[in-house]
Amino acid sequence: MTTASQPNSATFNLLCSHAREVALLRSTQSLLEWDERTKLPPAGGEYRAEQVSYLAGLIHRRQTEPIVGEYLHQLLEGPLATDRHSDTGAVIHNLKRDYDQKTKLPQSLVEELARTSVLGQQVWAQARKANDFSQFQPLLQRTIELKQQEAAALGFDDVPYDALLDQFEPGAKTAEVRQVLVELREQLVPLVAAIVDGGRRPNMDILRRHYPTATQEKFGLQVATAIGFDFNAGRLDVTHHPFCSTSGPCDVRLTTHYYEDFFPSALFSILHEAGHGLYEQGLRADQVGLPTGEAVSLGVHESQSRLWENLVGRSQAFWQHFYPQLQQSFGEALSDVPLEDFYFAINDVRPSLIRIEADEATYNLHIMVRFELEQALLMDELRVADLPGAWHEKYQQYLGVRSPTDADGVMQDVHWSAGLVGYFPTYTLGNIYASQLFERAEQELGDFATMFRRGDFRPLRDWLRIHVHEPGRRYAPSQLVQRVTGEGISHEPLMRHLRHKFGLLYGLV
Repeated sequence: MTTASQPNSATFNLLCSHAREVALLRSTQSLLEWDERTKLPPAGGEYRAEQVSYLAGLIHRRQTEPIVGEYLHQLLEGPLATDRHSDTGAVIHNLKRDYDQKTKLPQSLVEELARTSVLGQQVWAQARKANDFSQFQPLLQRTIELKQQEAAALGFDDVPYDALLDQFEPGAKTAEVRQVLVELREQLVPLVAAIVDGGRRPNMDILRRHYPTATQEKFGLQVATAIGFDFNAGRLDVTHHPFCSTSGPCDVRLTTHYYEDFFPSALFSILHEAGHGLYEQGLRADQVGLPTGEAVSLGVHESQSRLWENLVGRSQAFWQHFYPQLQQSFGEALSDVPLEDFYFAINDVRPSLIRIEADEATYNLHIMVRFELEQALLMDELRVADLPGAWHEKYQQYLGVRSPTDADGVMQDVHWSAGLVGYFPTYTLGNIYASQLFERAEQELGDFATMFRRGDFRPLRDWLRIHVHEPGRRYAPSQLVQRVTGEGISHEPLMRHLRHKFGLLYGLV
């Protein structure tokens, strides 16, 4: 090490130490939020909101301390920042981005957003159970007002939504995402219409027989373990709306919900959340607390969950391996059901009401509804009071269905109650990225169907770990996908997958 670089190195170590201390606080907040959504007694909601709000304020103060700006100013002019894709360069440039954004936000706003998020989720759960949107409306109104303030504080070049979208998918622009969704919709709609008009239908009664919860949980744990999720460093619990939460490098928590009269809901939620969990467990242990040890974006994160849920978990080869075990677990329900009938049923394509239970072909239409509505709310083009009606109109327009209740309509997702405005389009970006990554991985590794039939998921998992997980935030999301697949964002691999799979299932080829 040269004499000139020694002060630079010492400053870098101080910056990293500070970032790791902040990460400790963030992981504590994450644990409180996990507990709030899984174990917290109903009466504990208000005090938990105060706890989370206090922690959020403390974290914000630490993230925006002037000394951080001083460290960054010194380092940005030095050799450690020259290559922004190196470990040191990625840490410096990403922490500079984070610092610039956090210092734009008033602490009072950060604390109020955190408080309202906890209270919002508590009220949402009660209102959904009662099927009463009026109970939820005031808190949702408050959430939208706070998100408008957040967008204004962060600043934007085009529309307020850009500022919020950037929090989940760095660098993404509303106009670009809208164009991707429009192009995808133009190809999805005729495919779905051809499937529906074709008249072929699986026997869905297969999936609505009696599936005891305890057996579902045991089988779900077995499947998650098989694809590589480490339960020595994670766990599975029950919640209203499935999610994955990371409370530390060896503490990744999955959640699901069980319906004894509908088998797919829990299992595919477990696969989905285990995909998130594999990403978290695949991050570099030596970079814990630093940008190089963090996921790059929600879109890339969703690519991992959707890849394992759909491209792997709903594949025929996956069930050629697991179906004998499933029949053994649920003999009363499945002993008389051939694999082909089960596989057809779990890949049923039809316009439906519930996003998390939607098939691969129609799922992104659900996202488009939410993407458009939350932009309208943010721009004051739609009143919160009118949201249920607008929701029904959009579902009728895009999917040709109408929910008989608001519980399974506008209140089916937890996201808006948690203040996650701008999150939804990352699901579609995730579907697109997933197909691009899966296609590239198969080109490099060979036929996945053969591997899956023998229960071998390690080659895919290891490939994703090397190419997607371990880079952390060394590259922007679009750069990472370009680097790994050799192309920019493209919906064509997703459409190739959907046309091939459903063409065979529904006799379109």
